[in-house]
Amino acid sequence: MREKLEEIKQQAEKDLETVSDEVNLQNLKAKYLGRSGTITELLKGLRTVPQSDRPEMGKLLNELKLDIENGFEKKLRSIKEDKWNKALFKERLDATLPGRGFHIGAKHPVTQVMEEIIGIFERMGFQVEEGPEVELDYYNFEALNIPRDHPARDMQDTFYISEGIVLRTHTSPVQIRVMERQKPPVKIIAPGKVYRCDSDVSHTPMFHQVEGLLVDEQVTFGDLKGVLTEFARIVFGEDLNVRFRPSFFPFTEPSAELDIECVICGGKGCRVCKDTGWLEILGCGMVDPEVFKSVNYDPSKCSGFAFGLGIERIAMLKFGINDIRLFFENDIRFLRQFT
Repeated sequence: MREKLEEIKQQAEKDLETVSDEVNLQNLKAKYLGRSGTITELLKGLRTVPQSDRPEMGKLLNELKLDIENGFEKKLRSIKEDKWNKALFKERLDATLPGRGFHIGAKHPVTQVMEEIIGIFERMGFQVEEGPEVELDYYNFEALNIPRDHPARDMQDTFYISEGIVLRTHTSPVQIRVMERQKPPVKIIAPGKVYRCDSDVSHTPMFHQVEGLLVDEQVTFGDLKGVLTEFARIVFGEDLNVRFRPSFFPFTEPSAELDIECVICGGKGCRVCKDTGWLEILGCGMVDPEVFKSVNYDPSKCSGFAFGLGIERIAMLKFGINDIRLFFENDIRFLRQFT
């Protein structure tokens, strides 16, 4: 039996020397070690060997099996190494060829403008506050002097989650939440996403706002004008002409809208400004006393102003974009212009 096993070992070594590819190697391995292979059959035949000879025969067969397995593994490494070396020789690298270019990513234009605006107000001493996007009706409307039967609710095309729960239509609820936990002075901005049922070239169902609030003793409309005029001139240029036009918001009184001289035509009149020479960029006003009452502020001891602006609106004016939907279509050709 020893001689037979030695013959099998020598034959396996000769067969391995003739193999040159992985397919034939696997076929050869199956011949010796497969389910019906030579070694497998010998192991199955151990049960016919006398009981006294089985331990020694089993040991010899296992040693033979291990030697053949090691031989196959060694041969497989050799075949792979030869294949790799041939590939390296054939597929030589030409180091003189120019490298492939790649595009470096950049922040989205809305993010760029958002960060710029936040930075301006932070330098003015405003702190950044955040709040939930899924908001209670109370914070989104009622605490801001917009009760359930108020016609101003028609101004807000609201997404309702359920009775009393909405997707916030502005970031003003953050102002209420801050005033509930903090006594004056309060000087904050609230940037974030807001939602309204509206979609066209100048509106999207989701957009970004930054709203601000300053509350202290003896805050005047003059303070509001000074802060927002300075902001507009930092964003659009020091020589920018601005004007405050009377308006209406249920949570401020008096209320106004800030117009800037058209950045497209320089105030001469064009299609963008509808030949008026002016563009509206934000709403603002003195905080209504009813809002102070909802957060237990004493209107006789404090006053304040609030403002709100759309980030996409500012970005469209800064970059000369005529369709707000371009910001959200993920067109790489468009976005690469802002790297």
